[in-house]
Parts: sequence; structure tokens; C-alpha cells
Amino acid sequence: MSELTARLPKVKVRGERREPTLDVVAHEEPLELQVHGTSLAVVMRTPGHDEELGAGFLLTEGVISAWTEVESIRHCTTAPTPEAEDNVLQIHLRVPVDLAKFKRHQFASSSCGVCGKATLENALRTSPPIRSELTVSPAVLVSLSAKLRANQPAFDTTGGLHAAGLFTVRGELLVAREDVGRHNAVDKVIGWALHSGTSMSGAVMMVSGRLSFELVQKCVAAKIPVLAGISAPTSLAVRMADALGVTLVGFLRDDGMNVYAHAERITAAT
Repeated sequence: MSELTARLPKVKVRGERREPTLDVVAHEEPLELQVHGTSLAVVMRTPGHDEELGAGFLLTEGVISAWTEVESIRHCTTAPTPEAEDNVLQIHLRVPVDLAKFKRHQFASSSCGVCGKATLENALRTSPPIRSELTVSPAVLVSLSAKLRANQPAFDTTGGLHAAGLFTVRGELLVAREDVGRHNAVDKVIGWALHSGTSMSGAVMMVSGRLSFELVQKCVAAKIPVLAGISAPTSLAVRMADALGVTLVGFLRDDGMNVYAHAERITAAT
């Protein structure tokens, strides 16, 4: 059993028949992010690739702008129990930061990356608009869903995890991550790229679920010009993508897609 999943008891009910058995479910645990010993946030995530999650979160929240600003990211080694150690991430930076500006006042749920923000203005704080000449073909875009789906082993066993993947404009998968939260999966992908030195300005972010405004915000912070998904966008996601230079592609299917913002980056079909 991987750290992405857990085996728990269930009762299967089919008509009059009841069958006690075990099921594989998505693993969800809290992760506290501490910067220089101060709690910055608690996110509900699927354990695994926590260091990437921490780095991606810091970048997309505007705490850091580059991996060179990170001195260390590691799990706590002084917690009273091993379980607590796994759920606390200690981060030390090489740059000064005003943590009060970013600190959340309550838990961020795994379905909403901005729950608990002190103000809406803070939630909408973001980077300058993306100005990119990047283009991508419809043929490449329609191929991404199947490629991402092929890299969701935990979803295969649980049906309960979202996924995000970073692709080149030629449709090559750079990295894929699964998590109970879409925004966590995106942060893990961004954290991987940040740590590995992979440029995101020429890439496409593909997600498995709804296209919400916090995902657009994260792509802007990471300078990713194209965000695509198999589901619908929200109205605020469309408005933000249009204003901040993100090509927003929804309802991605084998036979087409809907482009809600900056369709000029989608080349004509040949």
C-alpha cells in the first residue's frame, strides 16, 4: 500500500446483501507548513512529495520567487510522535519575509485553495500578467487527458484523487502528481519544476478537474501560460485568465475543447 492510499473497512450493500470487506481509499492528512519555526498554513493533502508541495505553495503564495531563496525544506524531526513528524514541514529561507502578510487564519480544505484567507484582496494577490508568444496545437492538447490519466495509479485503485501534469508544447509529460486536492497537485508539480530547474514559461498545465480561479492564480505565479482541464471553469477563473494572460482550456475531449481566454495561443488545426 503506497502512502497515497489506505486500506480501511467498509460494508458493501447490494440489495438485501451486506458484505463486510476492505476498500482502498485516498489518504488524507494535515500538513503544517512552518517557516523559521512560525506556522504559515495547514493544508489537507495526500502524503507524498511534501517538499514539492511546500515549495510550490511558497511560490504560488508569493513568499518566494525562486528555488535559490530556499535554504532547506524537510519534515520535522522533533515532534512527539512519528506521525506528527510526517505532518510538519520545516522550511528555512535565505531571504527575509513578512509572514504575517501571508499567514492563514484557519485550515485550508483540500477542495479550496483559498479557504481561510484573511481578505479577498490577499486571495487575489498575484504576479504581473503573462506575456508569452507560446503556441500549442489542438492535436497536442486533446492528447493530454489520456497521458495524464495513464499516470494516475492511485486514482485507479481509489477513484478519489485529482491529478495535475506539466507538459511541453509537443505533448511530452514532464511530471504528474496526484492529491486529494487539485491545488495541492498543482503545487506539487510547480514545486518539482522549481526544484529541478525546469522552466515553466514554455509549458502547459493539465488538471483532472474543475478550473477554479486559484489554479489560474498559481499558473500566473509560476508563469505557466496555458492551463487546461477536462471539466468546466468558474466565472472568476475565466475573468482572471483573461486579465492575467493565461490561455484557459476547458472540457478537453478527444474531439475538441472550449477555449475561454487567450485563444490566440491555440494554433489552427491542420
